[in-house]
Amino acid sequence: MEKINEIHSSDSLDVLLVKIKESIAPLFDAERITIYLTDTRNKILVSKVKSGGELQQISIPISDNSLSGFCAYTGRTINVRNAYDTHELLMIGSNLRFDDTWDIKTGFRTKQVLCVPMSFKNILLGVIQIMNKKNSTFFTDLDVNYATELATSLSIAINNINRLTVSANSIRHRSRYNYLFDKNLIDEKALNQLDAHPDLPTIGLDVILMRELGVCREDMSKNLSLYFGTEFIGFEPATMWLDNELLKRVKPERLMKEWWVPFKLENGRLHIIMDDPTDLARHETIKFIYPEFKRISYMAAFREDIQNYISLFYGNGGPGGKDSSINELISKLDAGEEPEIEWESRKVSEQDNVIVQLVNKIIVDAVRNKASDIHIEPFPGKEDVRVRMRFDGRCKIYQMIPYKYKYAIPSRIKIMCGLDISERRKPQDGKIAFKKFGPLDVELRVATVPTAGQMEDVVIRVLSSGEPIGFNKLELTHRNACVLERCIRQPYGLVLVVGPTGSGKTTTLHSAISVINTPETKIWTAEDPVEITQPGLRQVQVHSKIGFTFAAALRSFLRADPDVIMVGEMRDKETAEISIGASLTGHLVFSTLHTNSAPETVTRLLDMELDPFSFSDAILCILAQRLARKLCTTCRQEYIPHKEELEEIILEYGIDDFLKSGINPAAIRLYRSAGCATCGDTGYVGRLGLHEVLEGSDQLKALIKRKAEIELIRQQAMADGMTTLKQDGILKCLKGLTDLREVRRVCIR
Repeated sequence: MEKINEIHSSDSLDVLLVKIKESIAPLFDAERITIYLTDTRNKILVSKVKSGGELQQISIPISDNSLSGFCAYTGRTINVRNAYDTHELLMIGSNLRFDDTWDIKTGFRTKQVLCVPMSFKNILLGVIQIMNKKNSTFFTDLDVNYATELATSLSIAINNINRLTVSANSIRHRSRYNYLFDKNLIDEKALNQLDAHPDLPTIGLDVILMRELGVCREDMSKNLSLYFGTEFIGFEPATMWLDNELLKRVKPERLMKEWWVPFKLENGRLHIIMDDPTDLARHETIKFIYPEFKRISYMAAFREDIQNYISLFYGNGGPGGKDSSINELISKLDAGEEPEIEWESRKVSEQDNVIVQLVNKIIVDAVRNKASDIHIEPFPGKEDVRVRMRFDGRCKIYQMIPYKYKYAIPSRIKIMCGLDISERRKPQDGKIAFKKFGPLDVELRVATVPTAGQMEDVVIRVLSSGEPIGFNKLELTHRNACVLERCIRQPYGLVLVVGPTGSGKTTTLHSAISVINTPETKIWTAEDPVEITQPGLRQVQVHSKIGFTFAAALRSFLRADPDVIMVGEMRDKETAEISIGASLTGHLVFSTLHTNSAPETVTRLLDMELDPFSFSDAILCILAQRLARKLCTTCRQEYIPHKEELEEIILEYGIDDFLKSGINPAAIRLYRSAGCATCGDTGYVGRLGLHEVLEGSDQLKALIKRKAEIELIRQQAMADGMTTLKQDGILKCLKGLTDLREVRRVCIR
């Protein structure tokens, strides 16, 4: 009775098991006892209490071919007089065997075994196994009764402890994830299940919720910002550098271990980002490292972003890093006279170390600062080589490099992508798997173009591989989102996304496909290159040089039982005809085209001599897209437009369409960019899409069959509810997402 009371008085499972470890075996006059608990995920028993000198944990499958496993599998108590008696075991269960591996390994000889299941409300919690009755040949009925009572008491205690633990976790989780609960993004049942996730110690519950339950980063950031009561910082490579002396005080290895990093110094205040800004112990550590700062603010961030900042500040080119900066590398270059092509080519082919470092540094800085393109621009004579990078659609000068290396740098890049360095008379193109040469795993596309004076320009496109962005993050208006989602859920038909190079067509296509990407749907994609990957898609990269074109890929897909097909681009009549044919034979087909607007796409395809009847039957919708820079939310300023500006807006939107929109001119507020440290004084951070969505209505299909003029098609599309690219841009200006200058820069009408 005393032992039973001791069991029920425990409020911790570990404390309970420690208490009873050495006291239960003597109660039965037994040599050893093992208490197994159930691992339901892996369907095994795991030893939690084991008397004896061996410390190794035992894991046993819940099945009918071992003693404890049989007890758990059947829920029956078994009392074995001789574990080595095969006949006795077969009388209990036809598959029951005794595994003597443990006896052989430890030198212990198992004789009698009493196994009693522990369960509560028909839920198996574990098994008590008692071995070797002293001074007797077997365990008696009294032993069995007492063991059963002990198992019942242990089951009740374990259930109560688990219930209290779950309740405590629920209270803790409810506090931390209040925002997610209020938004119905998670529920307690799923949360409690994930609390036992095997990856919990390494990546934390926040990341597991995003990965397993689909909570997006923005929602989790908002949630943690409210919980910690502080700003939540995402990774933004264009941040200002901290003073090198501040970074040198602490090693990056320590920052990675403790998950914090100095972020910025502003108005005498040092800003620190941490995974848990409420950790007072780390606050004291940071105050000790930076005693001169009386004001230190702590902001939250995901561990992944903290790691990215540590790599940025201390990595290749960072002020705390070991590698040279771009200016230090340039200073190592020899000054001299006008170089000769042959000499510079030979020098690079011999792997001149500084040139190699310089090219790697340019690429690393471009990737880390999220540039889309790198432009290497040499000039005749003694004018320095200009290096520009494109950020958010705009080119900026990155560095001027001494003219002496105007042949060496292009030659080094051509060597990296396996091009002919002696051929400077005609364009060449190739690609670089940069992980062979530098610290980043990124793919680059390279194009060389001969220019005046025997020069060669090199343009490097940084391929942004990754996962698709969410469909609800595309910044589509309500009408456009409804039309597009309705079309992509059709069983067959043709959906086109059009626009110039670099306008985000592939990103939009992948976001749309992610909506219908389910295990029940077979989706094939043919792309050039494969930039975005999704689990579940079967993705193919075309190689036109070996004859594996989009058309060839399409033909192979049609023999591979597809439900949905995505074609990277309709480059020719053959690809367009096969795509339309596939959409008419029960497949949903996605593709892109380089046209300026949705109505122009119709006439462009008809000009390719496609059958207008087949095309009209196939078309579901056409989405035209442009990318405009987003205003920085930190420094944007609201203002009331003056009369002339308001009249210009109404005129550009279209007077009749503006009147139909229901917008109150007196309530219009616009925003302008100011520039701050967050956006690098540009006033813009990131880009957003401007869209026009032409829906394949019956009236529009009739116009296509008649090969109507583009203006009639545009009028019908707008009558069906389409807003033009510029109209969509103006609507987003009114929401404060961008400004009129950006809309006018990328849209004509």
